[in-house]
Amino acid sequence: MAFKTLAALLTVVATLQVTSAALTKRVACPDGKNTATNAACCPLFALRDDLQKSLFNNGACNAEAHEALRLTFHDGIAISNKTGNHGGADGSIMIFDKIETAYHPNIGLDEVVASQKPIQARHPDVNPADFIQFAGALAVSNCPGAPQLPFFVGRKVATAAAPDGLVPEPFHSVERILDRFADAGPVGFEDVEVVWALSAHTIAAANDVDPTTPGTPFDSTPAIFDTQFFLETQLHGTTFTGSGKVKGEHKSAIKGEMRLASDHKLARHNRTACEWQSFVNNPQKLHDRFIDAWLKISLLGQDQDLLTDCTEVIPVPKTIDVQATFPPTLSNKNVEQACADTPFPTLASAPGPATSIPPIQR
Repeated sequence: MAFKTLAALLTVVATLQVTSAALTKRVACPDGKNTATNAACCPLFALRDDLQKSLFNNGACNAEAHEALRLTFHDGIAISNKTGNHGGADGSIMIFDKIETAYHPNIGLDEVVASQKPIQARHPDVNPADFIQFAGALAVSNCPGAPQLPFFVGRKVATAAAPDGLVPEPFHSVERILDRFADAGPVGFEDVEVVWALSAHTIAAANDVDPTTPGTPFDSTPAIFDTQFFLETQLHGTTFTGSGKVKGEHKSAIKGEMRLASDHKLARHNRTACEWQSFVNNPQKLHDRFIDAWLKISLLGQDQDLLTDCTEVIPVPKTIDVQATFPPTLSNKNVEQACADTPFPTLASAPGPATSIPPIQR
């Protein structure tokens, strides 16, 4: 078959895709309301509705959403080549919560687990390993500008607590952080993938780095999944969030904003600075690479070939067009340029006087 134009070819391809989708057999779920491509996905619909109502304030990118995303990382990253690759995204932080939430890097997660465990108990068909990763993917979907994260169900669950010392801390050196990621799982993470994973900080906040200032966001737009975080961490720091420096914190350029010492150093280190800078005002890269990093973390210690794709249950986030801008009164002259390969992007400055970022409320 010959096609005279590319448009004609694309039309045929689109028609075939629609036809294929229409022919895909769907399963009627027991709830009588939903259908799915696989029956294993059916329990997730009720869980989704429960989480949105009980935890995420009817679909808000709120403090609980930020903490649900944090929990996915702390459960998943706890795996090491040195200990035989046992652990990972297996729900151990919820199953053995009295042990793992006592580890220093997991400070504050005891409250997160305590708020999520009763919800998981109401949905016993979804095991803790799947529950944690599903709650995190759903949480991200509530944040405008975010990508729809892939989600798979069927994880095997932990039979023992993960060892201590496997979760990076904000006061660790860049080399120690990169080495820890490289040691996570059979393949590990490359330097650039560590930067991709830290895209999560665009919708994150700190409760326990400085306990006197709970809910302190990492950028000026914590309820929007955008590239502002990668810009603001490269600005010259001038102020601490609380009364003074605490362990794991560096001065931020904006009052009311927390800058982790680890983010500050990674944004300026020769192994990661150029990748860090490349995200500024590049929302498509932010989407694509966060999906890659998220999927890898959410499957650590698991075999994807044995799992079922239930991404269809995750809502598609609201699309927004947001350009990165310098905070009021700041400009390129405030950038601490660390990437020698490419110039820093030219950005507009937000109008108005300097502002203070309010803490994230529960």
